Amino acid sequence: MTLDNQALWVGAGLIAQLLFGVRFLVQWLYSEARGQSLIPPAFWYLSVAGGVILVSYAIHQREVVFIIGESVTLAIFLRNLIMLRKQPEAD
Repeated sequence: MTLDNQALWVGAGLIAQLLFGVRFLVQWLYSEARGQSLIPPAFWYLSVAGGVILVSYAIHQREVVFIIGESVTLAIFLRNLIMLRKQPEAD
């Protein structure tokens, strides 16, 4: 059984997306444990906007690795916005 060049690149892309996504998972779990988002709201709004565009691009390009990775991080961005809406407003 041999791996062709494309399969190696897909594997490398999956690993790269996993490593990139883990940093958001760490931040998300950190916020979940404290019951609040600890990043400024603008970060999440910009992340969602960028994430939607990147997922759209990935779908257009039919890049499965990119679609999976960006969809997972987009879900985390949206979850943080939901947590922000549940927080009481500061005076």
